[in-house]
Amino acid sequence: MSNVFASTHPLVLHKLSRLRDISTDPKKFRELVQEIAALLVYEATADLAVTQREVQTPLAKTTGWELKEKVGLVPILRAGLGMVEGIWELMPSSEVWHIGLYRDEKTLRPVQYYNKLPTEPTVSVCLILDPMLATGGSAIATVDVLKKWGVTKIKFVGLIGSPEGIALMQKEHPDVAIYLAAIDDHLNEKGYIVPGLGDAGDRQFGTA
Repeated sequence: MSNVFASTHPLVLHKLSRLRDISTDPKKFRELVQEIAALLVYEATADLAVTQREVQTPLAKTTGWELKEKVGLVPILRAGLGMVEGIWELMPSSEVWHIGLYRDEKTLRPVQYYNKLPTEPTVSVCLILDPMLATGGSAIATVDVLKKWGVTKIKFVGLIGSPEGIALMQKEHPDVAIYLAAIDDHLNEKGYIVPGLGDAGDRQFGTA
């Protein structure tokens, strides 16, 4: 799993444990999702291309740097929405494009219901945001859409992944790096990650 990165940062480990806790209320849950997302994207963007530019400090001129690549955030509705704000704190100029998918509870396969991507790509790097990489179906479908759109540099950023979802993602899109806060034990018969944290969308929006 050379392109799968599970964070070992103490802040991520601490915040993820609070996120898992059943007693964490929706407000705190949303805050933790934002904070962990920002920490993970800090790691996921370490290889972004930069270009030099001259900077005038109060004392002298020096060489500075600025991002060369335009970054697009692609939250998978609805749970992925909670990750955007934390990342915007780091990259306020990032474009956000929404892709709506829901999981058919009988087949566990993704069904697309929303896609407003423009005809031509407006960014060179896309970060797919979804708290849970469970069966992998939604992530794979989103990568399919983005590749058809014309984006070649794609990464997945999530909070928790299952071994099954990671394996399927790597099989279908081995070029897409996966950044997670943790890799959990397995999926249960309903396609939920165990031990996981429950339904990330319900817990964020108080609809459990």
